[in-house]
Amino acid sequence: MSRRSIARRPWFAVSVLSALVLSLIGFLHFGPKIIPLDHLHPGTLPRLNAVLNGTCALVLIAGWIAIRRKDVLVHRRLMGLAVALCAAFLVSYVLQHGTFPSVKYGGAYGWAYYPVLISHILLAAVIVPMVLTTLFHALRGNFQRHRRIARWTLPIWLYVSITGVLVYLFCAPYY
Repeated sequence: MSRRSIARRPWFAVSVLSALVLSLIGFLHFGPKIIPLDHLHPGTLPRLNAVLNGTCALVLIAGWIAIRRKDVLVHRRLMGLAVALCAAFLVSYVLQHGTFPSVKYGGAYGWAYYPVLISHILLAAVIVPMVLTTLFHALRGNFQRHRRIARWTLPIWLYVSITGVLVYLFCAPYY
């Protein structure tokens, strides 16, 4: 097996994993509600998602501060926590959309809500492969590439986390 084909395998894995996650979310969002969690209030998982997103945003900021202070160990641990929070969010989000229909925003601030929602959705789809790629470079010890993509990944990930909380706050009265 050539060196080039070995180097391509992780990109294939990142692409496949990203496509699977996004496809599952899309199917459960628009498809039938197939996860029976009838004992849950429809607002429980969205609230949990907002807490996970908000916590992730704080952890991302703390991780950025740690690396600016050149505290690599703390940065590594915080970014690992951010990835774990994102994974927990994805599980909760899949459960939410596999169980309950999406809430329709009915407020008077649609002029503010819809731009936030649309940018959040588009960038959330983009951030999945970006986080996986950034993490891959860090785990491989390729810190030059890690830094180069992390400069884009961090602000987008932070934006997605913060706007996730905002989307919840806009929709909270309708659960």
